[in-house]
Amino acid sequence: MRDPAYAPMLATLGTPPSTGAGVATEVKLDGQRATVIVADGEVTVFSRNGADVTRTFPELSGIAAAVGGRQVVLDGEIVALDTEGRPSFTRLQRRWPQQRRPRPELVREVPVRFCAFDLLVTQGRTLTEQPYGRRRELLDDLMVVEKSRVLTVPRAMVDVAPADVLEAAASHAVEGIVVKRLDSPYRAGERSPFWIKIPVRATTELIIVAYWCAGGPGGRTAVGSLLMAGHNEAGDLVAIGQVGTGFSAAMRRHLYAQLQPTRRSTSPVANRIEAPGVRWVEPRHVAEIAYREYIPGRWLRHTSFKGLRESADPARIQLPECA
Repeated sequence: MRDPAYAPMLATLGTPPSTGAGVATEVKLDGQRATVIVADGEVTVFSRNGADVTRTFPELSGIAAAVGGRQVVLDGEIVALDTEGRPSFTRLQRRWPQQRRPRPELVREVPVRFCAFDLLVTQGRTLTEQPYGRRRELLDDLMVVEKSRVLTVPRAMVDVAPADVLEAAASHAVEGIVVKRLDSPYRAGERSPFWIKIPVRATTELIIVAYWCAGGPGGRTAVGSLLMAGHNEAGDLVAIGQVGTGFSAAMRRHLYAQLQPTRRSTSPVANRIEAPGVRWVEPRHVAEIAYREYIPGRWLRHTSFKGLRESADPARIQLPECA
């Protein structure tokens, strides 16, 4: 397991500041959060929840050469690019399940890279109490090669209005932005108001508690829609929405294969759900869901499936935040 001192700092959902004074704005990438540790020329990769996923992404061993073999700890996002060069979480999922070494042909077909946006340790020196602006300067100077196939340091925009960056992100079908105070320290494992995430469309991780089969030919072995739930403040599992869009045909079949063996006869949620044709399942699988609006006590509106989150712990999935 990863050292808790390197647990990722999380952003708080919010609205963009009116100006870019004192902050940096980064594009929010559609990938998998990860911590990369380079020590003695070896690279170890940990998921957001601390699972060792080094075997899943063997090409990231090349990060050691990109930083000249220096001892570093990096925070960032693992991404797989689509045909237009944009990070695609759907494409990244082809590299799962995790904790296994992928076939060489899969690595060639779906290569990944690590986009580093923070530097926590360099050459044995811990930087977490240093302001973000200083950490970012050191990160920008970290690579010893002009270009790497496995390590990228995306641009952080300073003195630029975050609202303008958000508008550009929307026009380019990017997930959103993250605004970070230049004077902010790094608080490992905390959700900090120093970092504010502003999605083009809100997303949240929720637990799959039931599904309905698809209609038409092949519907008996494909998922048509999912029922999603999260834990409230009392710890009860509460269903808050149905999602029936955002699936490829292959994903509908994959979900059925994952969920059908976990079927149960009773509902796992605390609230009463009238849902003809529903098939209840054990609350083991987590998915990321995009949505337009959420009001506590009501159903999610305009939902869309973004992808499975295999590294997420269902016991820690809460109901969405409200901006």
